[in-house]
Amino acid sequence: MKIAETSIPGCYEIIPKIFRDNRGAFVKTFQEKIFLENGLVTNFAEEFHSTSHQGVLRGLHFQTPPFDHTKIVYCVSGEIFDAVVDLRIGSPTYGKHSVFNISAGKGNILYIPAGLAHGFYVLSLSATVVYKVTTEHSQECDKGILWNSAGITWPDDDPVLSMRDKEFPLFKNFRSPFTYEHPGM
Repeated sequence: MKIAETSIPGCYEIIPKIFRDNRGAFVKTFQEKIFLENGLVTNFAEEFHSTSHQGVLRGLHFQTPPFDHTKIVYCVSGEIFDAVVDLRIGSPTYGKHSVFNISAGKGNILYIPAGLAHGFYVLSLSATVVYKVTTEHSQECDKGILWNSAGITWPDDDPVLSMRDKEFPLFKNFRSPFTYEHPGM
């Protein structure tokens, strides 16, 4: 498993080894020892998956303190355009975003630290996305910012959105409760 830095501090793309043979493929998505050696959290509290159709955009979502969480995201089927936005006050990349192509075929995984908004757009006919998070879901702390207000160039200007996602505040109107903690502090 290779852990690659991204342009956002604390956010990593994890590239696992994929073992393929005449039966199909086998992928290890988590190994506590490797995560710990790289300073990544391993105490996941919940795991979810969503299945979405092509053209669906989910996001940009996060949970606020005290239920803010680190998450890992990957596809078990399909392909997504994945985006994160840094919401941590004091971060060198506050307000900036990074995008990734996550697919079952590549087996890549996105490690997203607390304080980043996350969303994705489904590129394939459908996609099943797994989310592993370090805190339990809290309805009161489950928040978001409007998908098209953070400077991300999405693959579609008119995606399929939930009513909730359509009503999130603009990034410029969002007051962040997150503070950046420099690694090693």
